[in-house]
Amino acid sequence: MSHHVPGSCDLHRHRLPFLLALSATLALSACGGSDDAAPAPAPVVQNATAQLALLETTDLHYYARSFNYYSDKEDKAVGLERTATLIHKARAEFPNNLLVDNGDTVQGTVLGTYEAHVAPLPATQQLSMYKAMATLKYDAGVLGNHEFNFGLPFLSQILGGGLDVAGVDPAIGSKDKGPGFPIVTANVISLKSNKPLVDPYVILERQLAATQADGTAVSLPIRIGVIGITTPGILNWDKDKLDGKVSTQDGRDTAAKYVPEVRAKGADLVFVLLHGGMSASGYFPQMENPGYYITKEVPGIDGIVMGHEHNTFPDRGTSPAYRFDGADNAKGTVNGVPAVMASSWGKALGVINYALKWDGTAKKWSVDTAKTDVQVRTTDSKDAAGKTVYVDSDPAVVAAVDELHNKTRAYVASPIGTSDFRLSSMFADVGNVGALQIVNQAQQAYVADYVRASLPQYAGLPVLSVTAPFKAGFSGSTDFTDVAAGTMTVSAAADLYLYDNNTIHAVKVNGAQIKQWLENAANRFNQIDPAKTEDQWLINDSKTGIQPGASFPGYNFDVFTSPDISYEIDVTQPKYNVNNPAQGGERIRNLRYKGLPMDNAKEFIVATNNYRANSSAPFILGTGKAFDIVWASPDANREVVLNYVKAQKNITRASNGATSSWRFTKVPTAGKVLFKSAPNELGLAQAAGLANISVDRADDTGVNGGTGSYGIYRIALDQ
Repeated sequence: MSHHVPGSCDLHRHRLPFLLALSATLALSACGGSDDAAPAPAPVVQNATAQLALLETTDLHYYARSFNYYSDKEDKAVGLERTATLIHKARAEFPNNLLVDNGDTVQGTVLGTYEAHVAPLPATQQLSMYKAMATLKYDAGVLGNHEFNFGLPFLSQILGGGLDVAGVDPAIGSKDKGPGFPIVTANVISLKSNKPLVDPYVILERQLAATQADGTAVSLPIRIGVIGITTPGILNWDKDKLDGKVSTQDGRDTAAKYVPEVRAKGADLVFVLLHGGMSASGYFPQMENPGYYITKEVPGIDGIVMGHEHNTFPDRGTSPAYRFDGADNAKGTVNGVPAVMASSWGKALGVINYALKWDGTAKKWSVDTAKTDVQVRTTDSKDAAGKTVYVDSDPAVVAAVDELHNKTRAYVASPIGTSDFRLSSMFADVGNVGALQIVNQAQQAYVADYVRASLPQYAGLPVLSVTAPFKAGFSGSTDFTDVAAGTMTVSAAADLYLYDNNTIHAVKVNGAQIKQWLENAANRFNQIDPAKTEDQWLINDSKTGIQPGASFPGYNFDVFTSPDISYEIDVTQPKYNVNNPAQGGERIRNLRYKGLPMDNAKEFIVATNNYRANSSAPFILGTGKAFDIVWASPDANREVVLNYVKAQKNITRASNGATSSWRFTKVPTAGKVLFKSAPNELGLAQAAGLANISVDRADDTGVNGGTGSYGIYRIALDQ
């Protein structure tokens, strides 16, 4: 029997393929998907108790396997193949259970990119991620923001077809090739139909194994409502794919609308799957992470499952991510509502274990909140020796994606272009842009294209780009980007951008703020005293320059590589202190745009990454300041770089690796100025035109704790 919800589930009766999934003693009957007979009428039972575990995965991001495809190595820290083991253990422990997925499932690793773009998935095939999830028999899920990254036609196809929205052929897709479980999202509205894009909720009918007061076992029915809500940010992040096709509604208001409706349909329990996190800093409409205000202001919710922020709740460690009134990490509740957020990438499983009480007169279940337990179970732990160990992988998940896994490995090893020079970050700290310029070119072109097409209000502003040497030697003398000349493969090109979870962001800044940005970046360097005769270390880094203490990591050393921008860095000046105007701020000299002194009021669009745009403003612009983010793209910086290399085909030093926007201010020094990098690589510096670099010592044995793995180089600042 299916329990239909007029005006919601019935809208999509012939669209979503709700395959039946039996979990231990639970028999599924879901909105819009089953023709099974109704559960037997409840026996006459006055009082009984039962347990029900709600199990959550979130932000899997297509980490089906414990594998890094760009390094072609196993990575036991991630992957549904290991989360699956936690799921099996939890089901053995809790026979009455529901398994839900909280979104951001089909995008993130190159596996997803392969099926969406490299070798587009035929409509006759099921997404491999859903094949893997089918081995675990999920009960419900919600759309995350990244489900929209590949466009609405692709989304409709992988959901089994039938999305009633502009630009989509609803006939493409097959019910039996969809997720295999109901996907619900209440706050994304098709502008074509003026109805939710997918079912807003589902009511699941179950039989619970329960215990009567006298200790005898009994099976009793329960109805569980599951409401899906995603972050409204999809209209910003995927504007080019969604503009004019869908609208979004506020998460808190959506919950307030549907919770009473689901209750009125007879649900004993109501769960909210929120693809969002929580902030208690003040409610505002369409906020990205409304979990706190949903639990505070919407009555009738028995549990909330969260994600999107890639954090953990509850966190019983010493420094939890969520520390504000109402967020009880000890109890695992937010404003008294059981709540869970299980990290990301398959690293953990969220578990809310409910103690339920049966009222035989009302024939309803209620939650015994005092006995409800919330946990986040991780795939890693420490053994007796303090070594990190991981749970075993699940062979069924491995087998489900084996074909795609092998195809993807072959893809990342495939050639996409050539290079006539070695793209390396070994001397990026002293001016070699060989591994940086192509990243900036890719980011700049990508953002400029988007501005022209979708942000006409900014069409008159110049678009620039910054990037940093993300691999700058911190983890060892081989911790540098280093792509050999010759044939460039997908994996080699991926080495140009370390972080696969960074996404392109564009911020609007003025000339004065660009100078502040560069002043902050120049904190990469120690202050050099020209009069000192003893050795001085140039790089402010505990591994490659100074004693541990006040490192400024290489991934924060942002640089421009554009012929339109030029500037000098004067390392004889004090470091920049954004919150103390009297200290520093004079290292950046002769900052020019197109040959003229930088106009402090002139506005620019700067392409960067989500971490810089969202988190770095207090360090660059000052405490309490924020960047004006004009576009938050869902696309990864790494993928943008890969696509740019593919389009260029032939990478040359003259076109893609020789335009440095900066140099050190010339100053003679009485003593040597030194830095560390990979050993025996002077030829690389010379090939890049750095004639002021020489070898001081072949290795760093005994120098600043060195063990001989680095080479020590000298830079002549007067050249």
